[in-house]
Amino acid sequence: MSTAPTEQPYGESQDEESLLDVANELMEQHFGYRVEIIGGQILVSPPANGPHAEVLSDILLPFAMAGLHGDEARTIQGMGVWLPSGPSDFAIPDLSLVDADYRDHEAENNCYDPAIFRLVLEVTSGNYRTDLRTKVAAYAGAGIPVYVIVDRKHHRLHVLTDPAGDDYATHRIHAPGELVTLPESIGAKVTLDVGAILSTGR
Repeated sequence: MSTAPTEQPYGESQDEESLLDVANELMEQHFGYRVEIIGGQILVSPPANGPHAEVLSDILLPFAMAGLHGDEARTIQGMGVWLPSGPSDFAIPDLSLVDADYRDHEAENNCYDPAIFRLVLEVTSGNYRTDLRTKVAAYAGAGIPVYVIVDRKHHRLHVLTDPAGDDYATHRIHAPGELVTLPESIGAKVTLDVGAILSTGR
């Protein structure tokens, strides 16, 4: 999630505290804020606004209707993924599609093994560059097969697939008026109406 005009990165860890300790303290001090560590930097984002949250509600529906919130898979908001890019790195996607047995794959700090993530989705706000750049590298590096970005800044929907190193080999950008069918590798056929989603997010 990127919900503020600026993010506040926290650089090198202090001698007496690990980055993870600092991140957890920030979460306790700033209720409702999202705190992540990506590439050894702490990123802090304030709570989502209404349109941002409404986009997520609208996107949940086609996933549920396709059977992706049941015995085989679960669609979950705000679930942490433990990242291999650093000793304390983790991200909290706006929406994740995970294997239904995700509870058996907890990693650290209430985050889960990236191997059980079929798809992650972010809805941009003021600091959209994090979703369009930083998290592309993070999610690709974690081997997450599908990354979807609802880009409210540029009125586009991005579908990234085929992770390769710190990037995705396939990056398709869709405009309002298009219907986008997500890769069936996620477990079912899900089609998103780009125009409707972006309209909700305004």
